[in-house]
Amino acid sequence: MGIFNRRYALIGWLVWQLGRRIAAAKAKQAVPTVDRKTKRPNKSAFLGAIAGLAITAWIVGKLKRGGGSGDVAE
Repeated sequence: MGIFNRRYALIGWLVWQLGRRIAAAKAKQAVPTVDRKTKRPNKSAFLGAIAGLAITAWIVGKLKRGGGSGDVAE
């Protein structure tokens, strides 16, 4: 079979290795961390903290108001 040969196997292996490195680098950037140079959190950490605070404020406000629609499930 002409489809499976060493040249295509080598090309496939190289593409796989390159893809793994790129995926690992993107995954490392996506993790919420603090940048060592600037001592500031990256965007995903900052946005995650803001979203967490907003959701917490929404839940606390909802609990203080009494909970919602007033439907009682029995």
